[in-house]
Amino acid sequence: MADPKPVKHVHGLPPSSNYSLCSMAPGNFTHGLMGVNLQMDKNTTYTLWSTIIFVCLIIVLARLVQGGVSLVRHLFNLNSDHRQQAYWARNGSKAWPWLKKRLVYAPLFKKRHNRNFQMGRLNMGTLPSRFHTILLALYVLSNIVYCCFLNYNTCNKVAILAELRGRTGHLAFLNMMPLMIFGGRNNVLIPLLRVSFDTFNIFHRWIGRLVAVEAIAHTIAWMAVKEIADRHVKQQSTMMLAFSDNPFLSWGLASLMAMLLILIQASSAVRHLAYETFLHLHQLLAFLAFLGAAIHGHTGSLPLTSYIYVTIALWVLERVVRWAMIAYRNFGLRSSTRVTVEALPEACRVTYQLKRPWQMRPGCHVYAHFPTLTWSLSSHPFSIAWYDTQPATINSEKAPTTTADLANTLPNRKDSTTITLIMSRKSGMTARLHARALAAPSNTITITGYIEGPYGGLESLHSYGTVLLFAGGVGITHQLSHVRDLLASYEASTSAVQKIILIWSVRTQDAFDWVHPWMTEILQMPHRREVLKVLLFVTKPRHAGDVISRSTQVKMFGGRCKPGKIVEEEFEKRTGAMAVTVCGPGAFADEVRGAVRERVEEGVVDFQEESFSW
Repeated sequence: MADPKPVKHVHGLPPSSNYSLCSMAPGNFTHGLMGVNLQMDKNTTYTLWSTIIFVCLIIVLARLVQGGVSLVRHLFNLNSDHRQQAYWARNGSKAWPWLKKRLVYAPLFKKRHNRNFQMGRLNMGTLPSRFHTILLALYVLSNIVYCCFLNYNTCNKVAILAELRGRTGHLAFLNMMPLMIFGGRNNVLIPLLRVSFDTFNIFHRWIGRLVAVEAIAHTIAWMAVKEIADRHVKQQSTMMLAFSDNPFLSWGLASLMAMLLILIQASSAVRHLAYETFLHLHQLLAFLAFLGAAIHGHTGSLPLTSYIYVTIALWVLERVVRWAMIAYRNFGLRSSTRVTVEALPEACRVTYQLKRPWQMRPGCHVYAHFPTLTWSLSSHPFSIAWYDTQPATINSEKAPTTTADLANTLPNRKDSTTITLIMSRKSGMTARLHARALAAPSNTITITGYIEGPYGGLESLHSYGTVLLFAGGVGITHQLSHVRDLLASYEASTSAVQKIILIWSVRTQDAFDWVHPWMTEILQMPHRREVLKVLLFVTKPRHAGDVISRSTQVKMFGGRCKPGKIVEEEFEKRTGAMAVTVCGPGAFADEVRGAVRERVEEGVVDFQEESFSW
């Protein structure tokens, strides 16, 4: 038996109105917008987006204040000594340091933030920070409130379920746009708010879970109304039959199934088991979820259908722009980016001779693609360890005889840029790359590849008198560009820096080979001895005699690095404001974070962490 014909909506009257609802049969609420409070849904849209925009404006304001303080500090401390920078070493108020210690820099609980939870060999993920947790909790709580704000006074209780069905579906549609925006590498909010992609990725995951839960609640509410309607006319359940011959329902179900699969395969344990497979399956399922939602909205003439169209358009545009920039930066009419891979102990040194020059910032990272090495189009993030820009060569030994020869002699040809990455051998792509290079006669191969970026590099360290750069393992690649930049700025008297302390913790001395040529160049830079100190920690040296400090400026120690002790010592001897940055394993980064929090109320200490949580 077919469902009863739905009662037509009276124009100008909200579908949730008590007008004729009391006399309506339950079957009328299984179709379309009957029972849905369109005005309240519209208010929900305005409220949710107003909240997001308000939070963004607060962050922009805070960043402007921070930027203004940094600029003034930078200008007043150019080439200033310890005594002249003493004013900037002290906190100007108690409120901001208090907030940094207990909110901005604080982990959710006592200490743990980026250290992974392990269950055997399974990676169960990390905890968001206290500040991120509060923002996420408020966002989720607001969605719960929107769902609970129903018309409980109606005399037809089935209408309440219908309104809940409409509200949860509306919110699932509504949250798809921030879900998509926060998951994009080219998210315009990243440079605007100076918030890292890693942070946006945390919100992307949790909003994705919220969308899936709202879609589930939407389906359950519809199923409850459908079951009540079937019982009202005293017939067996026709729920499965309704899905089979109704595109509106079947496409909605397809979107829900895609979301449920994403909910499972995007869990940290599954993600880390096979990242490349996860990435491509995730993108496919996300597209199916968007497509199913769009067709579901179109066939049902739902109010937010155009909203889904815009979300899909932005999703496609972000990827088109990404691939267009990859093509522009890596490929030309006659040549493309050349990639040289050299096998090192437990890592590869990968050098890209780029087709076109790039403008680099300290602390940048790129995404590496190797189409001949892996079946997929996946990419992996790596910090830029070193870069060089070389002027274009001009052939002046013979006179030009053709147009091509003339082009080779022109002085306005673009410079070439060389970028080098260190890829630690893990599993998947990096393991295959290392094995192939190691099998070559000279442990060096040339393969096809390209990179995407640069990304990151949002923060400058030029306004600080003292800079501590902590690195764990391959995290040294992020810090080298900062060391190089700060030494150059000290030489040119364009920064406030007077002390640079590089702390690098590695398992064995083999890791020193990764960056040996660049460290040699850094140690030969002008005035290096005046400002740079390098502390090397080898946690598992082969022999105790191998750990030898060869100078007072470059010291080597056996055993674990103790960030708390180092921060304490350097804080007491600091010049001006102090910046502490870290790039390394989660547990190591948590130690550095904890050490900084112990000192923020005693003087100006800012903390920055570079992480690629996936």
